[in-house]
Amino acid sequence: MESHSSDVFRPSSAARVQARTQRPVPLTARMKARQSSKISELVEAVKSAGFLTLNEQAKALGLPRSTAWTVRKASHKASGLSASVINRMLATPELPALARIKILEYVEEKAAGLYGGSQSQRRKFAARLSIEKLPVCRATESTPVPEHNGITRASGERSWVIPEGH
Repeated sequence: MESHSSDVFRPSSAARVQARTQRPVPLTARMKARQSSKISELVEAVKSAGFLTLNEQAKALGLPRSTAWTVRKASHKASGLSASVINRMLATPELPALARIKILEYVEEKAAGLYGGSQSQRRKFAARLSIEKLPVCRATESTPVPEHNGITRASGERSWVIPEGH
């Protein structure tokens, strides 16, 4: 007896879709999702400080409106926030303390490779940061400084950043 193609078991299209959705998420997709989530935390920190409109957020972040919009949407190319954008945000006096902490967490995680990138790319990113130029907070008692604020530069020297108390 001959076997016809209709006699062969074929999973339904719903079963094939279910099988596809149960596959593990690739590592790069998880890293990008983590990066997007951290950027969203930064935006929430700015909003929680009372900066609700795009204009207010752009001013608080020290960025042009278009760049603030991109940060707000957390829609970045594969590389995420650049060192120059981070430098601009950290140099802004209006930056809320919680937002500063979120940026520093982002910097630490990006430099550690949690968002991808080769060791060379991460080293160049860290070398482009101007963290040592930041103002130092006088009242550190009111603003807890997380341990992760120490950034090791490509040159091997450590820079410490103390968020301004707001």
